Amino acid sequence: MKKIIGLCSAVAIVAIAILVSCNSGSSKPAGNELSKDSLIKRGEYLVTITGCDDCHSPKKMGPRGPEIDMERRLSGYDMRDTFPSVDTNIIKKGWALTNMQLTGWAGPWGASFTANITSDETGIGNWSYAQFKKAITEGKWKGMDGNRPLMPPMPWQNYKHFTETYLQSIFAFLQSTKPVKNVEPAIKPFSDLN
Repeated sequence: MKKIIGLCSAVAIVAIAILVSCNSGSSKPAGNELSKDSLIKRGEYLVTITGCDDCHSPKKMGPRGPEIDMERRLSGYDMRDTFPSVDTNIIKKGWALTNMQLTGWAGPWGASFTANITSDETGIGNWSYAQFKKAITEGKWKGMDGNRPLMPPMPWQNYKHFTETYLQSIFAFLQSTKPVKNVEPAIKPFSDLN
């Protein structure tokens, strides 16, 4: 019996030692474990698989249809484009519309335009990480309290579930992108679409 108690005590001591070593103060927040290059690489992967280019990157016609215009990647709705008239009767019948670039959208909310998320100052180049996180996880325009909400089709409600490491990675990548000067138009209320 004494041998069994002694064996159980030894096992318990080893288990406690393992738990203590696993939970020692040497652990770092997940985002700090990665080098800047690793964060950028992971961020580029996440931007690609989550479809950011689908709406934030202007397109050009290629041999297989619309392709990302890599010179203007992630620069949003081109400020040089004129916004076409919208048949609001189509929207009233339950449809939403988009332009050929997939950067301008019209629906019951009005018209919204995808933002420039490049590293340029007209994009998010001078944003803090806190602003970026608030925009992505709380749906605040420019990541600031008191601003309007992000408009459709921005799926921030899904992105609010990103881990801290994912957010840090995406931000690091976007801050490393080629700066493209472009300011998207202001949103238009539905009553201004005709």
